[in-house]
Amino acid sequence: MPKDRSSSSDFTGPLRRLLLSVLVLALIGIFLLWRIDSPRVERFRAQVTDRFVPNLDWAMAPVTGTINLLRDFQSYQRLSEQNRELRSELRQMQAWKEAALQLEQENARLLDLNNVRLDPRLTFITGTVLADSGSPYRQSVLLNVGARDGLVEGWATMDGIGLVGRIAGVGKNTARVILLTDASSRIPATIQPSGQRAIVAGDNSAAPPLDFIENRELVRPGDRVISSGDGGVFPAGILIGQVAADPGGRLRVRLAADYERLEFLRVLRHHGNEKVPDTAHVITSDGPLAEPAAPLGVEQ
Repeated sequence: MPKDRSSSSDFTGPLRRLLLSVLVLALIGIFLLWRIDSPRVERFRAQVTDRFVPNLDWAMAPVTGTINLLRDFQSYQRLSEQNRELRSELRQMQAWKEAALQLEQENARLLDLNNVRLDPRLTFITGTVLADSGSPYRQSVLLNVGARDGLVEGWATMDGIGLVGRIAGVGKNTARVILLTDASSRIPATIQPSGQRAIVAGDNSAAPPLDFIENRELVRPGDRVISSGDGGVFPAGILIGQVAADPGGRLRVRLAADYERLEFLRVLRHHGNEKVPDTAHVITSDGPLAEPAAPLGVEQ
């Protein structure tokens, strides 16, 4: 047995070396053949390629599949990086979108303030709402304008559309506004088109009721409610809202001002109605007012 093993190894060793030498010589020959620049060799190379390469598709399939797999993996990595970048940009865009929406709403409210038509004799000052001190028992806000800006208690305030309330307290740099919805608020109003007089009485609800209506039969839901100017409390003609009926049949006012987003308020400078200095020249239906009679014993 040891003799047989030694003879077998002696036979396979030279055979391996011979095959390896032939393979190396064949590869060198193929390399030299492919490097020779000759028309005949080029035609031979073309014939060999046409003969063997199409039949080697099955052998190249694993290599091609591996290359495609590597390319797909690299593409997946690039897509994953792009996805992370897009998510980061999306979060930034959402933040910018929120900021843009807030600026758009603020700009719209400021435009509303600028577009409101008021009596040209009225002047105004616009303030920013600092805090909402509303509660179930009190409805008010604070403004960043006060006595230094010439504010006086009792002046009307409004947002871009309708009446909001009145100045109820003035400090040096701030002022407190009692809203129309406050229980202590009472505003004389006119209902159009019937011209009925009423009082908008706050009751701490979003739609204050209408009290003391002259003739309720002439008032319909949807009628406009404006300030009447009675008593010199507010200027006349400021929009308050529209008439609405609650489920119990009581008439209320659907306020025109947006109480959910009070950020800017316009304070109207109103110094009351102009007084007549000389009643002697007032013309009545019976003619000019007569001068008062002199006391007895006084010569005229």
